[in-house]
Amino acid sequence: MSLRTMIPILLLSTLNVFSQHKTTLTYSDTLKMDVYSNQDIQVKQPCVLFVFGGGFFMGHRDADYYTDYFNKLAQHNYKVISIDYRLGLKDNNKKISPLNTKPLKDAIDLAVTDLYDATAYLIKNADKLGIDTSMMMLSGSSAGAITVLQADWEKRNHTTLTLQLPEDFQYKAVLSFAGAILSYKGKPSYKIPPAPTMLFHGTDDKVVTYNKIRLFNKGFFGSKALAKKFRQNKYPYYFQRVEGMGHEVAGSPMKENLDDILWFIDTYVYKKKQYLIEVDFNDLQRKRTFNMQPMR
Repeated sequence: MSLRTMIPILLLSTLNVFSQHKTTLTYSDTLKMDVYSNQDIQVKQPCVLFVFGGGFFMGHRDADYYTDYFNKLAQHNYKVISIDYRLGLKDNNKKISPLNTKPLKDAIDLAVTDLYDATAYLIKNADKLGIDTSMMMLSGSSAGAITVLQADWEKRNHTTLTLQLPEDFQYKAVLSFAGAILSYKGKPSYKIPPAPTMLFHGTDDKVVTYNKIRLFNKGFFGSKALAKKFRQNKYPYYFQRVEGMGHEVAGSPMKENLDDILWFIDTYVYKKKQYLIEVDFNDLQRKRTFNMQPMR
């Protein structure tokens, strides 16, 4: 066989190895989820539940921007489940501020509830959907990052929002791209240590606070504040602060840090390393591209 004949065959073989199956399911009323896998859906795999961004008033579970991320995870034998959730700020006309956080709290609670419903659906249908329920991880961008951080925090504290999930169930990891936690009880604390958490955040983010915004016991605690809490309590985490960048970091890790993300899962989840890592990343040639204003 000539080299010219072999090259197309090798390319086709590579595509077959990394071919991706996508199955769309309805998990709650009209809410849907897309299940991505490099194998038949019944084959048992660890999974990553993904929550899209959009300020709780827009966004789509299957936006093209997430394709590289989903493909990379699927190629490495992770099942990716990207979910719909109710957009609690879609019709909100009131400005959100430290004095008026209720619309934001309600929107986060809706999103977390829907994420828990999706989780419960996957647990119930684990055999036919090929879900390794002992290896369910969370990931999200922007509003989705807020949702997944909040979801792990609520579950570790066994709040009333978590009652639809088995009491002994916990997520195995959290991958957050520009996220935060909204707390009405001061700095977020954990009755049970949180899942190993990977945080990316731009130091100049004006959409989702990089550090914290607090008024008495109510506060919005971003990646810097959470990393400080994790370090104080020796909770395993990886925090990359991207110097001089804003809300671009809600998306850029899903294109630029794919190998880092896979390393984190392998090291923190499978090898169970107890690392406390903080990385200062500063690309002097990088330009700002995101101009969206803070949440309404």
